Amino acid sequence: MNSTKWMLTITLILSSITYYPAKVIAQTQQPATTKQAVQLNRSGTSSQQRTSRPVFVLPKTPARLSPVSGRRAGMGSRDNCPAVPTALTALVPLQREQKASKQTDKSILGIVEGVTTSERPTFWFYVPYTQDLTVGAEFILQDNAGNEIYKNAIALPPKPSVIPVSLPSNASLQVGKIYRWYLKVRCNQQQTASVPIYVEGDIQRVNLDSRVVQQLEAATDPGQKATIYAANGIWFDSLTILAQERQKNPNDASVAEDWQSLLRSVNLDNVATAPLVK
Repeated sequence: MNSTKWMLTITLILSSITYYPAKVIAQTQQPATTKQAVQLNRSGTSSQQRTSRPVFVLPKTPARLSPVSGRRAGMGSRDNCPAVPTALTALVPLQREQKASKQTDKSILGIVEGVTTSERPTFWFYVPYTQDLTVGAEFILQDNAGNEIYKNAIALPPKPSVIPVSLPSNASLQVGKIYRWYLKVRCNQQQTASVPIYVEGDIQRVNLDSRVVQQLEAATDPGQKATIYAANGIWFDSLTILAQERQKNPNDASVAEDWQSLLRSVNLDNVATAPLVK
């Protein structure tokens, strides 16, 4: 009888010793788990903020719209035009850069092209030449056979700026067809004998797949839409959305950061902070 009581007493003492450390460990582990969850949460939010800016991703198809090289930046000096710090520049992606000999302009030759979903897209150019320095400028759009779709004189800005060129109601792009565009600037009165400073490239209108359409419908603001377009290789739509936001909100730092992020993703850092003409 005494031995039974003694064994029962030893069992109770051992169980209380085992339970107490386990309880202490559980109590000390719980705050650590909560703290870890908070850290992961903050990390996730910070990562999302870092990657939310528009970054252009080259579309997988088409691999190349035209076998003809384009020109994203104009020559530094030609046609009696004055020398400028930053060349006439088309705001478009460039692949396979080929620099002309003895030239310092960035990204002169290569594959200059982009796609759009718009029937009448807007083209954007950095123009360093102003109203008082040039005879004039013209924008030309041709189909793949070289037929002229649209041609019009372009008003130059009062100071070096990014300017838009929009297609009118009587000029439009058809889905799947490839078009060639040009912006030419002349500084010589004798236009027939002069060679203009120019940029040129290709554009194609495409349809969005259902996945991208759903993403755009779920987007809550223009910046998100621009990011979606850029991530899916739709250059002109992304750029135009951000340009319109810059025109509406010229003092919004976040809008400016989106614009600069998109341009820098295609190596257009040299015009990323240029003013934008309304």
